[in-house]
Amino acid sequence: MLFKPADFTDTVTAFILEGARPMLDSSRNIALACALSALAGYVDGIGFLHLGGLYVSFMSGNSTRMGVSLAEGHFGAAAEALGLIALFVLGAACGSLIVLGRSRLSQCWVLLAEGMLLALAGLCHAFDLPDLAVAAIVLAMGMENAVFQIDGGSGLGLTYVTGALVKVGQLLAASLTGGKRFGWVPNLSLWAALVAGAVDGALAYGRIGLAAIWFAAAVALALSVWVVPAKRHH
Repeated sequence: MLFKPADFTDTVTAFILEGARPMLDSSRNIALACALSALAGYVDGIGFLHLGGLYVSFMSGNSTRMGVSLAEGHFGAAAEALGLIALFVLGAACGSLIVLGRSRLSQCWVLLAEGMLLALAGLCHAFDLPDLAVAAIVLAMGMENAVFQIDGGSGLGLTYVTGALVKVGQLLAASLTGGKRFGWVPNLSLWAALVAGAVDGALAYGRIGLAAIWFAAAVALALSVWVVPAKRHH
């Protein structure tokens, strides 16, 4: 028999594990990814409440809302969702341009730019420019996904967790067929961090409104400083 079922299982397991390794390969990367996932959940919780059901980082949700709005003839709502999607894509492109510059401090620059955009959003809110504040927030969320970008444009999604939950299922299956026993834990941690962040964001928005974005800006800027020592060792 040239090909055994076990060979297929081993191949799939190896593919899943190799796919997870480049980014969640150390305690530092796991901690950074979870911190950023929590930050995204925090910001998305604020944005969801402020926009009345639209998202600043979860573009699958906005795409569904746009489709439903088009079907119902609510073209203004559809245009609003499309605008958010376009801004997110622009932010992701800007983050990728930073990474493609191949600086050894690219993570620092991406996080610094994200923190500055979130601070700009706080200033826009202070000067009663809510639309500009939302635009800056969405750009920042798109940019965040470049923090773990690798060659070829692929990377780790930090502002949405559908992929992480799929990975949990795949790695759980791998663990049951001879793979790493707890290889699914880091991806589950990303999901838990995003949910915890969303809880905090909703609570903060309930108390101080869009001004809660200042805390997110402070965290992003602090993380931009935190990643510098790790990169200097390379």
